[in-house]
Amino acid sequence: MTISHAVTGEGPDLLLVHAGVADSRMWAREVAELTTSHRVITLDLRGYGETPSAPRYSDAGDVLAVLEELGAQDVTAVGASFGGYVVQQLASRRPDLFARLVLICAPTDNVVPDDDLRALWAEEGKLLEAGDVDGATDLTVRRWIGPEADDEARELLRTMQQRVYDVQLAAGEVENEEWPVEPEKLTMPVRVITGGHDFTFFTESADYLAERLPDAERVHLPWAGHLPTLERPGDALKLIS
Repeated sequence: MTISHAVTGEGPDLLLVHAGVADSRMWAREVAELTTSHRVITLDLRGYGETPSAPRYSDAGDVLAVLEELGAQDVTAVGASFGGYVVQQLASRRPDLFARLVLICAPTDNVVPDDDLRALWAEEGKLLEAGDVDGATDLTVRRWIGPEADDEARELLRTMQQRVYDVQLAAGEVENEEWPVEPEKLTMPVRVITGGHDFTFFTESADYLAERLPDAERVHLPWAGHLPTLERPGDALKLIS
């Protein structure tokens, strides 16, 4: 299996899919607790952590391959940010695999990014074009994590984002096949979480989903930025459980 993944603990299957500025290490503070009651599956998507990139791939297809190899069933899937988008794609294609979804500050289809987010992407692009990877990494740490995060969380985010740049810049242009998100097919319970300090795009994405999901629970965290499980790991278990 090309996709780097880890399986720990015993019990109902719990899948954790990381954010697009991170890798599976973002869940490290939670995994020890979760493994007392679940079989916890963590992984690095292509181009993140310990998983190499590839010219053509599908993130949702890769995650499905991991779950099938492990014989997973009745999965609770937790996806942060881009990881939440991957979970939506996969659960739309294979809703039979999932008992429950938790989407944390996740984007979705049919919602337009806000101006602040577009400006951030443009600033990141200029820094990378200039070869200033350190500057782009600093930008990520400033803008993608909320005020509640401690120094350890910020340093971990810096390390994970630097790894993302190392792998993805070396890989060059790639093609990621995205599967359509179909909210009406996500009939399992879905908790949709947003943060008060996050970009408007993610709040609007959550609202869009909550209006269309058959069984949605909408949770807004006034204290949170984009990565609440890093910002307040002690509260993460409440979000996931």
